[in-house]
Amino acid sequence: MGRCCQLVMGPAGSGKSTYCKVIQEHCDTIKRCVNVVNLDPAAESFEYRVAFDIRELVSLDDVMGELEYGPNGGLVYCMEYLLENIDWLKDELDNYEDDEYIIFDCPGQVELYSHIPVMREILDHLKLWGYNVCGVYLLDALAISDPSKIISGTLLSLSAMVQLELPHINVMTKCDLADLSQLSSFLSEDRTSMAAYVADAPHSFPRAKRLTDAIVSVIDDFTMVSFVPLDITDEESIALVLAHADQNIQYGEDLEPKEPRDEEEADMLQEESGESNSHADDNYADWAMGT
Repeated sequence: MGRCCQLVMGPAGSGKSTYCKVIQEHCDTIKRCVNVVNLDPAAESFEYRVAFDIRELVSLDDVMGELEYGPNGGLVYCMEYLLENIDWLKDELDNYEDDEYIIFDCPGQVELYSHIPVMREILDHLKLWGYNVCGVYLLDALAISDPSKIISGTLLSLSAMVQLELPHINVMTKCDLADLSQLSSFLSEDRTSMAAYVADAPHSFPRAKRLTDAIVSVIDDFTMVSFVPLDITDEESIALVLAHADQNIQYGEDLEPKEPRDEEEADMLQEESGESNSHADDNYADWAMGT
């Protein structure tokens, strides 16, 4: 089967490392092999098991110290350095079997996914090596209380979708901390228009209504930006997000089944698989309506 991986993106503080941690823990529970790779040269510590780390090749602290770059320029330099030494990444990935799922924890600098081509070129190499890649863009659910934040976050997600040209899902993180009434209104299946949501928001922009209408019309015209909610305290929510990513890259369609150790384990695996996949649509509807 083709190798599969997720590219986890999003603004700083959107919960990328936490997402990687909970997906890895969930996969441990269902006996599925997932390896998390750190591609953030500015990372300091991790709560997940790191398969390998870009800081073994280059780190932001070293670049800032030796070249006297600032944080943003240093981060761009680090990613360009990775691209120049892309064989290092291939050698590290070659240590893993074809059926081992890879999750890349990426930097939070949004320019890398909008107009700087470095991430797109790294993705081209992954595809050349036979990887099926799914883009996972995270947005903080606390942003839905402010129209400016939700508009800018959605535009950044749309920009990444257009720039990277990947099978893509958008994930609304920190749903366990957000106002459930606002969240259910935003995610409701009968509220598909960004313009309608912004117009009803308590802090809309009366002075910039024409500009706001023009921006949200772009979002609505693309009809590509929708969000899957993630509550890290809810196993069904975690399984739902993983099921959406798997479906986008067709993970498991040609995966050869492994022999279970006994009938009890086989029954357990079948039950877990049914819970995480067959009820994905029902779970999403429940989340969207806030039930």
